[in-house]
Amino acid sequence: MVAARGPPPAPTLLARKRSTNYGYYNPMDGDGSMLTQVQDTYPPGLGEPINVIISAYSDSEVLLDNGDSGGLINYFQSFGFSTECLGQHSGGDQAANLGDGNGYLNETAVIRLDYGDATLGTCQETVEGGNHFRYWLQNGPTADSGAIFMATSYEMPIAENHNIITNGYNLGRDWLVGNATAQSTILPTPNMTNTSTYSGQTSFNNYTYATTATYVSGLLQNSSNGINHYQSVAIDGSNAIDGLVAILTVKMVAGPTTATSGAEWSNQPAGLMWTLFTISCAILSSLL
Repeated sequence: MVAARGPPPAPTLLARKRSTNYGYYNPMDGDGSMLTQVQDTYPPGLGEPINVIISAYSDSEVLLDNGDSGGLINYFQSFGFSTECLGQHSGGDQAANLGDGNGYLNETAVIRLDYGDATLGTCQETVEGGNHFRYWLQNGPTADSGAIFMATSYEMPIAENHNIITNGYNLGRDWLVGNATAQSTILPTPNMTNTSTYSGQTSFNNYTYATTATYVSGLLQNSSNGINHYQSVAIDGSNAIDGLVAILTVKMVAGPTTATSGAEWSNQPAGLMWTLFTISCAILSSLL
């Protein structure tokens, strides 16, 4: 006698991915946020705007989170940003929920203006301040776009606790876009709208990238509500942020034909002695 068989097992439910026509998924559609979580703010619960996105419509080689074969780090270095000083992370972590099913995660890395020296220049930024950003990959089970989300701002020197300069979120975004699109003049931040576009090419280590930046509204609010440093960042009664996000689409238009070594960029290195001197001054001032 054959034993009766029980009911078949329930089918495995696959995570449903939301459709996108933009090269990224809107985090709010998945209970995420375009503001980061910042530790120990006053009042509590403030965040910093995610104001730049590298679209998933960019070349796949560019979106690889590495410095090899022209990947993401090499792209950052092509417009004057690099990894942290001597590989050492400074400052508090921030977390972001990109609505992709991963919940809140700390930044993948902090990238800083390198003052023309991709190897040591970020040490100068750590001391003197400057443009910098944190970034996250949108790659969770429910919204795996592969897009790169970046919280960009311009910070004060370490002696002023790396607070954000006046209008520093909008300016940090626009100065980064100006670098990434090789603009010859500073972008006019007060005149930015959701129709603003810029394009240009940058190069590093024999890789050349063509970047198109398009500004969009609707992901962030034109507001001071919930924004870290809102009291000091807002200018002339305006809001702390203008609500615009720059969407970058990056194409790799040239690569090395033969293996090469060494870093190449149009600016000259700041120099080891100057970098070490500024670090020493910062350490000395913190002890006084």
